[in-house]
Amino acid sequence: MNINIKKTLKTILPISLGVFLVWYSYNSTSIEDRKQILYYIKEANLFWVSVSILFGILSHFSRAIRWNYLIEPLGYKPKISNNLLIVLMAYFANLGVPRTGEFLRATALTTYEDVPFEKGFGTIVTERVIDVLMLLLFVTTTLFLQTDVILGFIQEKGFNINSIFLLIGLGTVGLLFFIFFIKKSTNAFAVKIKNFISGLLDGVLSIFKMKNKWAFVLHTLFIWFCYVAMLWVIKYAVPGTESLTISQLMVAFVAGTFAMAATNGGIGIYPIAISQALALYGINEVSGNAFGWVMWISQTAMIVVFGAISFLVLPLLNRK
Repeated sequence: MNINIKKTLKTILPISLGVFLVWYSYNSTSIEDRKQILYYIKEANLFWVSVSILFGILSHFSRAIRWNYLIEPLGYKPKISNNLLIVLMAYFANLGVPRTGEFLRATALTTYEDVPFEKGFGTIVTERVIDVLMLLLFVTTTLFLQTDVILGFIQEKGFNINSIFLLIGLGTVGLLFFIFFIKKSTNAFAVKIKNFISGLLDGVLSIFKMKNKWAFVLHTLFIWFCYVAMLWVIKYAVPGTESLTISQLMVAFVAGTFAMAATNGGIGIYPIAISQALALYGINEVSGNAFGWVMWISQTAMIVVFGAISFLVLPLLNRK
């Protein structure tokens, strides 16, 4: 019973937070601004919105191909079509209950391609580790390109820069001490953590031992290029955002990525995060909110439509 309650809370709380943020965002703007935001959303240039959706589809297709590079060394070679449908199903499932998509991917791979669950799930964990490393790379690059703007924003909010650097330094020292302790300790819990970290590192390093390692790297770069491009082209769809540069949009991209992790598919918080990021560059609240909503609605609609279709089509394609 307690486990069911926890699962229910994990599902309801992110959705509730998202709904609250939608309500808050709606009520914190004036009636005129609301009308203008809705007008911008309705009149968004559908050509550029379609291009953004196309980049989203290409990223999923590339992810489906890249997945096979991790699976093939295990002795299996699933159909790319099955991989693509399974990936779309997983993203659709994550909109409802976060992180269930990963288990669904491994289960579907077992059902339709006879890949053992634990092996399939291991490849998904490796994918996620790579995605986290890529996100860290993007965050670092964005901080480097927009240092003055980001530091100015932090100071404007009343944070002491020296205190932040001190905390980062202490955190780094603490992390190094923790790693040293885990490495030397024979405690059962420490050994479990050590084995877990070792397994993740082996999974990541195995990329450079695989047959198609450079194809894997190129697909990884292409996937993240598509993610940024999805956001980039929307600036041509919403009035007032056309002048944004790629480095400025990178700030919005990073803010939006973290927002996506905070609630189911970024509901409620994604447009707010995008609007706040664009405000750093003089984009007014109306254009910023419209930009965030157009981006979120188009990509979420793509996942819902293609994810639902995948749920229906996958069993039909694999009736044998």
